[in-house]
Amino acid sequence: MKNIELKVNGMVCSGCENRVKNALLGIDGVKKVNASHKKNLVTITLKEDIDKSLLEKTIENLGYEITKE
Repeated sequence: MKNIELKVNGMVCSGCENRVKNALLGIDGVKKVNASHKKNLVTITLKEDIDKSLLEKTIENLGYEITKE
């Protein structure tokens, strides 16, 4: 299994975290999601390889910003 960490700006509460989690868990191949608005971090555990841009686009479509490191 593979983990992907994304820096996400715009999450301000646990409700935001849940929106991100639920959206990402709806993607085939995503096993687990941890989102922290305090750390501005989303960690995604994958069952299979998924294009990272699909994950980023899903988060951006919710109105949050992915910060490139």
